[in-house]
Amino acid sequence: MRRAGLRTRVVAGFAAGALGLSTSIALVTYHATRTSLLSARERVAVRTASFDARIIREGLTADEPDIVELLGSLDIGGNRRAFVYREGRWYGRSADDGTTAAVPAGLRHLVEQGYASLQRVRVDGVPAAVIGIPLSANTALYEVDYLRELNQTLRVLSLVLAIVAAATAAAAAGLGWYAARYVLRPMRSIAAAAQGIAGGDLSTRLDPAMEPDLVLLTTSFNDMVDRLAQRIERDRRFAADVSHELRSPLQTLAASASVLAKRREHLDTRSNTAAGLVVDEIERFQSLVDDLLELARSDQPAQRADVDVEEVARRACRNRNLAADLVEVTGGGSGLWHVDGRRIERIIGNLLDNATRYGGGPVTVRLGRSGDKAFIEVDDEGPGVSPEDQHTIFERFVRGRAARARGADDGTGLGLAIVAQHAAAHHGTAVVRDRPGGGARFRVELREEYP
Repeated sequence: MRRAGLRTRVVAGFAAGALGLSTSIALVTYHATRTSLLSARERVAVRTASFDARIIREGLTADEPDIVELLGSLDIGGNRRAFVYREGRWYGRSADDGTTAAVPAGLRHLVEQGYASLQRVRVDGVPAAVIGIPLSANTALYEVDYLRELNQTLRVLSLVLAIVAAATAAAAAGLGWYAARYVLRPMRSIAAAAQGIAGGDLSTRLDPAMEPDLVLLTTSFNDMVDRLAQRIERDRRFAADVSHELRSPLQTLAASASVLAKRREHLDTRSNTAAGLVVDEIERFQSLVDDLLELARSDQPAQRADVDVEEVARRACRNRNLAADLVEVTGGGSGLWHVDGRRIERIIGNLLDNATRYGGGPVTVRLGRSGDKAFIEVDDEGPGVSPEDQHTIFERFVRGRAARARGADDGTGLGLAIVAQHAAAHHGTAVVRDRPGGGARFRVELREEYP
């Protein structure tokens, strides 16, 4: 499972923290408010029931009291129901609509023992408070106080608190997004600098004053780049010096081999074969030295200019005795490209040479554009590149299984590595895929950058 990004985790953390805190506050607030409102309402209900009980108690002192009439004299409003339980019988202002069944048996037992009591119940789904007050040994007043308005108030309060909690979480997520963006701003600068260095621009440095809290990081980064640049420069100089020193004796050997090759017909069979091997190996050695020099120079930044890549591709085909009409332009690939012309010519040439040696010959050279990227594709009609080799074929001194299967040992194993290096200098990539219909398709993507 892919791990979420830092910005996502920061935003989620802010939102979750704010939601948890606001939810806790909302629950505490709701509980405290509910308890306070219910307590206040119950106190009012008890006082009102006590006042009604005095009225009923005084009325019961008459010789033949009319309990229904006494209940009718009470000001109970629309939210209360009053009943008198006397000698096993219920009395009410109107016919019993089943409300007396909501009086809990436990409450009646306490009232019968002479204790005034209150209990919360639900009557037909409506919350209510039942108050029981003993009037005499066999008489008690029960009032059912419906809590509709209070229940509605609590619902509105819970909705408001939920909205506040959600809004707080959303605000915290926005704050987290801003904080993450602010915190990651220096990281973007570091990433851009690292990308520039990966593209070959070793002059890139970070400003230590960019962020005071990251002085150690920026200083360490700059020191790392300095050391990397020094090491790369030493390696480049070493490769260039070695290659340069090898060229002089190689030229002498090549001249001598040329003289020997011209006199091969005067030699015996074994000497003739040996002379041929010497000439071939010297040519291969020269090619290897040239490729090493090219690799030594390939780490330098690309020298971009407006280049007619279509003409470069056609010229590369003609120089190798290939048909110039192999070049196809698609996807807006015509016109001038802002690239390093020398590197592009080497990319196309190496891909054509690779297709000729190992791929049965090139069938198409395709040029195109997609957004700010341009691409070069070379298709061949060979056996293709195995999936195992597709990830390593652009490394130095690596040749695919197709080359080994053919016994082709005249290559240096550096041609595709040079292609990858030149692509990286253009902030691009080099990949190989299977061509529809058979063969391999080498694709180089380049990023066009203008000053």
